[in-house]
Amino acid sequence: MVTTTHSRAMARTDELMGLFAREGYQRLEPPVLQPVDVFLELLGEDLRRRLFLTQDAAGSELCLRPDYTIPVSRAYLASPAAGSAASLSYHGPVFRQRAGEIGEIAQAGIENFGRTDREAADAEVLALAMEAAGLFGLAVPVVRLGDMGLLAAVLDALRLAPATRRRVLRAITQGEPVDAPKTAANGNGNDDHAGLLAAIAGQDAKAARAFVEDVLAIAGISKVGGRTAGEIAERFLARAEAKAGELSVEAHATLARFLAVEGDPDSAAAALRALARDTNLAIDAAIDTFEARTGFMAARGIDVTRLAFAANFARNLDYYTGFIFELHDPARPEEKPIVGGGRYDNLLSQLGAAETIPAVGCSIWIERINGAAS
Repeated sequence: MVTTTHSRAMARTDELMGLFAREGYQRLEPPVLQPVDVFLELLGEDLRRRLFLTQDAAGSELCLRPDYTIPVSRAYLASPAAGSAASLSYHGPVFRQRAGEIGEIAQAGIENFGRTDREAADAEVLALAMEAAGLFGLAVPVVRLGDMGLLAAVLDALRLAPATRRRVLRAITQGEPVDAPKTAANGNGNDDHAGLLAAIAGQDAKAARAFVEDVLAIAGISKVGGRTAGEIAERFLARAEAKAGELSVEAHATLARFLAVEGDPDSAAAALRALARDTNLAIDAAIDTFEARTGFMAARGIDVTRLAFAANFARNLDYYTGFIFELHDPARPEEKPIVGGGRYDNLLSQLGAAETIPAVGCSIWIERINGAAS
């Protein structure tokens, strides 16, 4: 029985990679060992506790790759194809510390770089993700959509202060109410560190974090109460953002109405148009992009009436900049996704590209999708 189940899973995975190859996605296998600083800079110091860490002979800190998107992106940038269109696929293990679970996780997926027809590329990735689910016996998965580009357009139109914008965005990506009190960030309400908080208020998050770490290093502080300098910096940054000011009543009401938009993409677009009209919110260009993507999805044969868009849906990874999605097992829709992905146009610039390179992709959790299909 075990052999039969394993053979079936292997056959499905072979079919999956065949599907990607058929659509022009070239197989790539980036190194398992990756520089740890890349992941911490992009995803935050909190990730460290979930990494498998080691060092090379020179003492440089490395980790077993915790995902594929960043390693594949780095490999693409190091290749002759960098800056031009490239479609890449992968299949292999990623490694994450998980309480009570094995740390090696099988993952497959695709990454699509350099295409300027962004909406068509988004639709292609979603269509392939849904076709991949069908190979594993999930012909009608639950599909959840979001749009970080729309959210960014709304926040831009509201003209929020930088620190307020970061605080709002962080709350949304963490699934918290926008006006929820941050007890840990507010501390006991005193101003013991008022000077430091004032110095970092309004700064770019990365620059503010580096500033706090430098202050701690100058003071000779590497750990306090078991927390690293990076973790302490994160807490100071959160406190600074909490002190940066609140949303106005009008802005809060507009944002709340936006975050309440949900339904199939066509219904959502109509609600967004009404919001823009009623509040004079300058988000028409973002809605145009949203509607164009929906059109490409329909052209791909996707029944858009079965897609569930929610304006408050956000995947908790900082590098997403536009369209995002998850596929769930319809028998267990509230459990972790079997496929997840989206657009991350800024990531390659953060990895060293001289200019913005469009990018979109998705990852398939082989263990979960096999479990859903069994």
